[in-house]
Amino acid sequence: MKNLKHINKTALVTGAASGLGFEFSLLLAKDSYNLILVDIDAKKLEYAKDYIQKAYDTNIVVLAKDLSKPNIALNIFNDIKDASVDVLINNAGFGLFGSFSNTNWYRESEMLNLHINTTTQLTKLLLKGMVDRGHGKILNISSLAAFLPGPFMAIYYASKAYILSFSEAIANELKGTGVTVTVLCPGQTKTSFQEVVSSTSSKSQANFNMACPIEVAKYGYTALLKGKTVAIPGTINKFVATLSRFVPRNMATSIVRRIQEKNRQKQPEKMLTN
Repeated sequence: MKNLKHINKTALVTGAASGLGFEFSLLLAKDSYNLILVDIDAKKLEYAKDYIQKAYDTNIVVLAKDLSKPNIALNIFNDIKDASVDVLINNAGFGLFGSFSNTNWYRESEMLNLHINTTTQLTKLLLKGMVDRGHGKILNISSLAAFLPGPFMAIYYASKAYILSFSEAIANELKGTGVTVTVLCPGQTKTSFQEVVSSTSSKSQANFNMACPIEVAKYGYTALLKGKTVAIPGTINKFVATLSRFVPRNMATSIVRRIQEKNRQKQPEKMLTN
């Protein structure tokens, strides 16, 4: 790939135009990584590129791609195949509020494709090179939602559970290879994903256990550098992740339902983006 300093390390970040993806990109640039930034929003990508390059002396390539489309991971890989990617951060994602019987299947299928197919295929395509070189780091962004079923966000919760399980499994497979896989499972974080939730919640509800994206990104980045497998920022979140161990699963699901009902929109469906 042109415009990358091959003598430096290279990182690829999806969903990089805003939120956690943007914060991860800043942290990587600070550590002298060349960046490949991927996002559906071309305008915000260019803004992110300009902002980061004003702060840090690094080379950046931007790829405007819709990560919810089939085989987009292969398309990205073909665009960058002459670049050795040392760090992959699979951050892009979105969710839908609503009862499964009423939500839009087209958007749900795009969510599944993004969270499961694109994340898995991009990991697979870049992983072989990392293993062959004997070094590399992967950070997959899951969620606290991965630990419990989520009524009114059923597919979002289930797909995040897939990311958690997938990441833990391949992290174990890769022991001794020099490649590590970390899965970050944040709770509520003040990104655009939460803006819609907060719009119909009281101020106290919106701010309760709401994390700063800068701090969440720093936590996840530190875990990535250390090669930690599962990273859950926040004491309350760590407790919630273990909830199903201490109460019956149907009770835990009911608790999640009550929380979701407080945050449900008046519309039958609402899309949220990370």
